[in-house]
Amino acid sequence: MNSNPFEAIDQRLSNIENLLLDIKHNPKEETEKIYSVKQLADYAGVSELSIRNWILEGKIKAEKIGRKILIRQSQFENGLKEVKSLKYKR
Repeated sequence: MNSNPFEAIDQRLSNIENLLLDIKHNPKEETEKIYSVKQLADYAGVSELSIRNWILEGKIKAEKIGRKILIRQSQFENGLKEVKSLKYKR
């Protein structure tokens, strides 16, 4: 096998370039942030009791894993719209 070493290097660089272009044009989606009740209360600037009440009232959807209650950021934002709309209906 009497091949030119520069051709092998050129082929490898071409493969790397193609991989970088794939990464650039197909970025991975960011994973959604998940909060505990305490983290969400700190993030929203409300008490933990308010968050727990909103979950019990069905305004925010949450998942219970063992003893932990976890809330997805999108669920909180959807629930927050409902809480704000109820606040101004009075």
